[in-house]
Amino acid sequence: MLTLAFESSAKAASVALCDGGTLLAQATQTCGLTHSVTLLPMARDLLKNSGHTLEDVDLFAVAHGPGSFTGIRIGVSTVKGLAWGCDKPAVGVSTLEAMAYNGLAFGEGALLCCVMDARRQQVYNALFTIESGTLKRLCPDRAIALEELAAELKTVEQPPHLIGDGAALTMEHFIAAGLTAVLAPEPLRTQSAYGVALAAMEQTPGTADDVLPVYLRLSQAERERQERMSNSNKEEETMP
Repeated sequence: MLTLAFESSAKAASVALCDGGTLLAQATQTCGLTHSVTLLPMARDLLKNSGHTLEDVDLFAVAHGPGSFTGIRIGVSTVKGLAWGCDKPAVGVSTLEAMAYNGLAFGEGALLCCVMDARRQQVYNALFTIESGTLKRLCPDRAIALEELAAELKTVEQPPHLIGDGAALTMEHFIAAGLTAVLAPEPLRTQSAYGVALAAMEQTPGTADDVLPVYLRLSQAERERQERMSNSNKEEETMP
């Protein structure tokens, strides 16, 4: 099965073309341009350089979150449009699970701690271990305070391997908390579309309508709106 996968949930934009679990081509950019500018040209050039067309693609896959609200919307919208236009199946996968595939390099039994900076001293996080050469999920995707994550992992015997764009931030907090951890090398920290394609192999494909963003929490604008509404209601309650 030929899969065209997209990853745009963080600063890096990535597109990969895979035949089953075999990576045929991948392109990544961290130039700072918005993903709406980079994703489709990257996919076009990648297909052309590998001798394929959109009509050859059997499945479109995307990291549907958590991550950057804008990045997720761009990636999901891109895959929806391609799947609708080509009348092909599509699937959304967890950003955290997709990045965990980078951690297979750490070998059997490794504990993988996937983290993305969620601001306000929080990270988007999921834990995995490697069993029989594959990933085993230990908890659902979640938004968790760094302090809470460090306390949780203090009860674990083996040091976690930190993966993702929040790895360095998490490492700093863990060191301050007296927790031992292993910071993944730079190339293994960045989310990649290849991981998205691998994660998609474990999912049942659906239609473009089935691909929806997963944010885990409200956006800053929505949180501020709720705070304003809450303050307004409190003021009304105190009025004579």
